[in-house]
Amino acid sequence: MNGNTVQILIAMVIYMAAVIVIGVVFAKRANKNSENYFLGGRSLGPWVTAMSAEASDMSGWLLMGLPGVAYWCGLADAAWTAIGLAVGTYLNWLIVSKRLRRYSIRANNSITLPEFFSNRFREKKKWIMTLAAAFILIFFTVYAASCFVTCGKLFSALFGTSYISMMLVGVVFVLLYTLLGGFLAESASDFMQSIVMIIALTVIVIISTVKAGGLSAVMENAKSIPGFFEFFGLAAPTVDEAGKQLVENGAPVFGEAKKYGLLSVCSMMAWGLGYFGMPQVLLRFMAIRKEEELTRSRRIAMIWVVISLAVAVFIGIVGRSVFPVEHLTASASENIFITLSTSYLPPLLAGFVMAGILAATISSSDSYLLIAASAVAKNIYQGVCKKDASDKKVMVVSRITLLVIAVIAAVIALDENSVIFKVVSFAWAGFGATFGPLMVMSLFWKRINRAGAIAGMVSGAGMVFLWKLVISKIGGVFAIYELLPAFIFSIICIVVVSLLTAPPSKEVEEDFEAVKNGVGLE
Repeated sequence: MNGNTVQILIAMVIYMAAVIVIGVVFAKRANKNSENYFLGGRSLGPWVTAMSAEASDMSGWLLMGLPGVAYWCGLADAAWTAIGLAVGTYLNWLIVSKRLRRYSIRANNSITLPEFFSNRFREKKKWIMTLAAAFILIFFTVYAASCFVTCGKLFSALFGTSYISMMLVGVVFVLLYTLLGGFLAESASDFMQSIVMIIALTVIVIISTVKAGGLSAVMENAKSIPGFFEFFGLAAPTVDEAGKQLVENGAPVFGEAKKYGLLSVCSMMAWGLGYFGMPQVLLRFMAIRKEEELTRSRRIAMIWVVISLAVAVFIGIVGRSVFPVEHLTASASENIFITLSTSYLPPLLAGFVMAGILAATISSSDSYLLIAASAVAKNIYQGVCKKDASDKKVMVVSRITLLVIAVIAAVIALDENSVIFKVVSFAWAGFGATFGPLMVMSLFWKRINRAGAIAGMVSGAGMVFLWKLVISKIGGVFAIYELLPAFIFSIICIVVVSLLTAPPSKEVEEDFEAVKNGVGLE
């Protein structure tokens, strides 16, 4: 290990130590009871709510996955995805946040998403709770795996060591941190990590643009590649049988630009629909201390999201200009942020920028593990299996669940050729289609009933798997992102089943009207 690598390691250790200190500080308060551990006692301020929601949402995908897509095939896919995410973020904060905060209190002070859905329909047999918890467990395990892939790629690229060993080091660190501090520590550190992430992105894009010869040089290079710098075209890297891009005379080889029509735009914009079903974001709405503070949180979140997404996309464009043949596979292209950072920054500063990737990964993986653990311990164990379980037992079960989920996610992450963008896209579609339509309809449609809710979850999740694994293989118009058809299908199933079955009870309708008219339980 040379001197530069040692300096990078020192900077990252300092950062990780700061994260652990946060966990220790909040550990006593977090472990007071399950509500504090899983929802922070509804005590988050507007800044922490906004920044932690976005940091836990974006993950290492923002610093590695999105720039990697832009580097590999150009602007279109990355830009339309970013636009869809920005629009989805705004609508989620504008439409869902306040009513969910109010409704979660009305629904017997629900502190998890499965608990909210179950209490929303006043169900006695906890089918909604059980199904919701099971789907959270499935998709968050996949999500956690994507974070562990990020850790493995980051550390192996930096220190030239085995991907698997470095991925496992990341697993252990994230697991210890999550076990220690719970939701409060997670949210507080996410606030810090969101700041690190946006500074890291901004610093790298500015320095890299200067090194490339200025903005005009970056644009000239991008426009010289067929379809690379177009909103309605897509670059087509020419690859060999192993998926490695060909190089001629020191330059990457691209084929004729692919067409990028309205269907492709809608497919990538559909990423925005996912926000309505993202537990890690929705929980922040429930956890804020005052409903009226969500307006300020929305403004803070939008500024962060727009800047971060735009810069992340542009990093991929700049990267192709200064390191045109450094990364010759779709998987390797996700290391472009690491390459730029370690090439253009002093080692110690590069270490802190690398901590930005670690920050993004930690902020997401601890959220995913914690929410999945709460789904099992709070919703399945205490909510269904052992209703008289004490808070202490719930906490024990949650920690055991954390360990099991981490192990399964680590097994999924063993493949170092995994493309982070693809892993995240599947889990994102799963949550968006399973919970998104149900969340919107539960908050704004009085006629939705328990049967419709169950139909919506099952159909949404089922269609994600069916479309991804079977229908999309047909190609053509069927090759769209699975979230869009699954989201639409789920809404249809909710409406049809609700209308064909008995209307909700009088008590459920009264709850709806009370929330609609602004009557909550502060």
